[in-house]
Amino acid sequence: MEYLKKTYRWFGPNFGVTLADIAQLGAQGIVTACHSIPTGEVWPVEVIANVKNQIERHGMEWSVVESVNIHNAIKYGLPERDMYISNYIQTLKHLAQHNIYTICYNFMPLIDWTRTNLDYQLPNGTSSLLYDPIAIAAFDLFILKREHASEVYEERVVTKAEAYFSNLSAQEKNTLEKAILAGIPGSKESIEMSVFKENLAMVSRISKRELQENLAYFLKAILPEAEKLGIHMAIHPDDPPFSVFGIPRITSTYEDLTFIRDCYPSKHNGFTFCSGSLGASPNNDLVKIIEDFGDRIHFIHLRNVQLSASGEFYEAEHLNGSVAMDDVMEAFIKEQLRRKQSGRTDVAIPLRPDHGHVLLDDKKRQSDFYPGYSLIGRALGMAQLTGLEKGIRHQMKLV
Repeated sequence: MEYLKKTYRWFGPNFGVTLADIAQLGAQGIVTACHSIPTGEVWPVEVIANVKNQIERHGMEWSVVESVNIHNAIKYGLPERDMYISNYIQTLKHLAQHNIYTICYNFMPLIDWTRTNLDYQLPNGTSSLLYDPIAIAAFDLFILKREHASEVYEERVVTKAEAYFSNLSAQEKNTLEKAILAGIPGSKESIEMSVFKENLAMVSRISKRELQENLAYFLKAILPEAEKLGIHMAIHPDDPPFSVFGIPRITSTYEDLTFIRDCYPSKHNGFTFCSGSLGASPNNDLVKIIEDFGDRIHFIHLRNVQLSASGEFYEAEHLNGSVAMDDVMEAFIKEQLRRKQSGRTDVAIPLRPDHGHVLLDDKKRQSDFYPGYSLIGRALGMAQLTGLEKGIRHQMKLV
């Protein structure tokens, strides 16, 4: 039976990691996108071809697109959304022309992910990414100064946030702001505060039900075309999987995934399983999610998080954290067995080590990396995950 397909995310030549670097790690595939094309515009066939050729020259395949980003007009249900949906479908057609059939995307409003510290120092000298709800509240209340923000937080959180903020130096306040406005993957530019405020004001007027309806509208428009093309769409969970700045989340819970699955009943309407995003909520049963949605999981991100009772979490070593990674890996191997027995051909699900600590020589070029995407840290994560997979297969007498 095929092993999970080992892939790495690559942001292009300007982010500290080259295709030659990744090839030396024994990767089978690359996860990337045409980052130079603005969100909402059609990806030209020649740009897709250029990226694919670069990957193949290094002996790897373009396994997954992450991401064909969704324009805010679609997320917010604006009148021009149909034009952007049409562009999206045309991009899918161009990708299919190049035999690229798995698309990871997300429907997170405002920003793709949220952290409050991009260089959180761990006791062993490595650094990681941290989410601190008190720091979020401090940013919201005293830097962003959002109207009615205090209504979102419990009184004790407001008190702690005020004390936290008063102890920050001017430089620390600037670092916090930059961390939260770090931008979207594939860009080194932070989101401008004015743009952030504008988007926040707009999405604050949209309910969870409206966001769900806008996602369903999008899926019902593109999936008939995706089915014809043989493309599998794989939505990424919200990161983190709970409300930030009072904004609703629609891809965070078992119930959310059920809504997405049921709004268009097709294997082409699927999921990216991210153990770090889903695992940041102790309410999510990751094994049950794999068991119940496994036939729709087309792409896997594996990383670990260490949760605290206060709601703070940091990204831990891949095999050491609050996520029981051995149970997650075993659940995926069982899903592979089900696929094999049913005659499916997509047994080798693409997997990538999601994020990695900054350690050793990576510290010398840390500023080059997109946050979370160091080379050695991810290589260590993949080595640990590969060993775990082989060990569980041995226990199950599959090797």
